[in-house]
Amino acid sequence: MAKLELKNLNKTYNPKVIPVKDISLTVDDNEFLTLLGPSGCGKSTTLRMIAGLEEPTEGRILLGSEDITSKRPGDRNMAMVFQSYALYPHMTVFENLASGLKLKKTPRSEIQQRVTEVSQLLGLEELLQRKPGQLSGGQRQRVAVGRALVRRAQAYLLDEPLSNLDALLRERVRADIKQIFSTQKAPVVYVTHDQTEAMTLSTKVAVLNNGYVQQLDPPERIYNHPANLFVAGFVGSPQMNLLTLPCQERYAILGNFRINLPNIPTVPPQIVLGIRPENVRIARSEDTQTIQGRVYLVENLGMHNLVSVRIASSQTESPTVRALLPTDQNWSDAEITLALPPQNIHWFDVQSGDALRS
Repeated sequence: MAKLELKNLNKTYNPKVIPVKDISLTVDDNEFLTLLGPSGCGKSTTLRMIAGLEEPTEGRILLGSEDITSKRPGDRNMAMVFQSYALYPHMTVFENLASGLKLKKTPRSEIQQRVTEVSQLLGLEELLQRKPGQLSGGQRQRVAVGRALVRRAQAYLLDEPLSNLDALLRERVRADIKQIFSTQKAPVVYVTHDQTEAMTLSTKVAVLNNGYVQQLDPPERIYNHPANLFVAGFVGSPQMNLLTLPCQERYAILGNFRINLPNIPTVPPQIVLGIRPENVRIARSEDTQTIQGRVYLVENLGMHNLVSVRIASSQTESPTVRALLPTDQNWSDAEITLALPPQNIHWFDVQSGDALRS
């Protein structure tokens, strides 16, 4: 198998529309990379350039040691799963699975063997004689994945393959995809705007925004050590608390409370404090970094309540902090003291948005 490399990839449609800007990354054998970001961030355009469906304005695409930048899609030895399934409606499941192999003049016996192996892997044995119109959405998606797998390609590309499924089915097929591609010794590039898919499926995540890679890291690091304000706000549900606070001496001022600043060379006039709602908790006697406020909104999320608290402040507007708290207590309109554990606080520069590391 071979690794996939993107080197300084750029796509320009006109001076005002540049969806991909200088993207460089590597996907190794048996590595599952997700391109994650909002609509218009450049993730699908990047995938289409890898597949050969779009031509890069600048940069190179390498598969193994071979430069495939100018190769036609059919000559790249890649397999792609589309958002719309892209199945032939007049063909049976067997014929859909075999179609790509027939175009490559694969011997009939080998086609039969590969289709049998993949249909067993995906649980499609009983559906081989059906047509796509007789299948559920989840079954059609498995056929689309199967059509890619029978290719035994050097790399697999998946373009938002779960977006047409309902929530329950999406969860089930997501688990199937994770299990299936963990056994494929080839690079996988997966495009989605759904952070749950990115966090659960990937060995590595590239968070994109405005055509640039904002952070390229394993999912745990993306979540626990966001590189900048965009990543911090985009990844995580409920969203991270992000508060722009004035600074005095070595403290950030949150309402009537002082929060110790990290060990940074120069104290700025303002700083952004970030902390995830699951890291905010009811204060205990040993906590040193605490704030007080009144609950004004409680949202039941099932296992937890998402509680919005107006922090006590002598200013006109009180800052709000959200916390995930237990459901065994009535928090409505309660006066509570919250702890902000220092090890869970993230600090960001107001101007650049970059994370500040102490």
